[in-house]
Amino acid sequence: MTAQAAELLEVLWGRVPTVPVSPAQLRVLFVLEHHDGINLRMLAEALGSTPPSTSRLCDRLQAVGFVERRVAAMSRRELQLSLSRRGRAFLSELRAGRERALHSVLEQLPATQRAALREGLEAFCTAAATLIHDDDSTARTA
Repeated sequence: MTAQAAELLEVLWGRVPTVPVSPAQLRVLFVLEHHDGINLRMLAEALGSTPPSTSRLCDRLQAVGFVERRVAAMSRRELQLSLSRRGRAFLSELRAGRERALHSVLEQLPATQRAALREGLEAFCTAAATLIHDDDSTARTA
C-alpha cells in the first residue's frame, strides 16, 4: 500500500511542472533549503553522489539563478552553497502547486477519512523528521 501511495503521489506531483530543474537538481534545492551554507563535499554526501557530479548540478542551478556560491569565511578554498531568493521562490511555488494537486484529491474523501489521514500523516512526519535528524547527527559524528 505504501508503494502504491508513493507512486500515486509521484504521478500526481508529476503534473506540477518542475521546469527548469531536473529531479536531481530538485533534490539539491531541497538539501540546500535545510542546510544553508553547506559545502560541496557535504552536499555530495547528502545526495549520495560525487563532488564533480554535484558541482555540475550546482553549476546549472547557479546559471538559472537558484543557487549562490560564496567563499567560506574560515577557508578561502571552500565554497558555501545557498539557495538564492529566486530558488526559495521556486520551491515555494512548487510546493503550492503540489499542495493544490493533493488538496483536489483530499476533497474527494469523506471528512472522517480526511481527519484520520491527517492524524496519520502528522505521526508520519514526526517519525520521518526524527529519523532524518538522527541520520544527520550520526553522519556528522562519523
